[in-house]
Amino acid sequence: EVQLVESGGGLVQAGGSLRLSCAASGFTFDDYAIGWFRQAPGKEREGVSCISSSDGSTHYVDSVKGRFTISSDNAKNTVYLQMNSLKPEDTAVYYCAAYESCTVPSLTHPVYYGMDYWGKGTRVTVSS
Repeated sequence: EVQLVESGGGLVQAGGSLRLSCAASGFTFDDYAIGWFRQAPGKEREGVSCISSSDGSTHYVDSVKGRFTISSDNAKNTVYLQMNSLKPEDTAVYYCAAYESCTVPSLTHPVYYGMDYWGKGTRVTVSS
């Protein structure tokens, strides 16, 4: 059974940090890119960051560059998203997804990309 399980969300004050985890199972981890996406209340789902499990290449959307860092532990089939200097506008449900290729367009226009697998999300709330 394919599973992507997110964890690490919570309530944090502005300026604080959280580390999200995405644990994958049931598929060949190295064959996929893993991306982090988020959806705030009343807004469309948007891309945040992605990493290629095969070569470790990464991409970020401009709004999180310099604050968020994505990494992968292939031995554990787990991808992490370290989020620092959090802002209230980072408040959202964060999802990880497995798909073909980590590219900038897959983050900026995720609706046009077929994500193979999705997790159920973890909620991040940043208070001001």
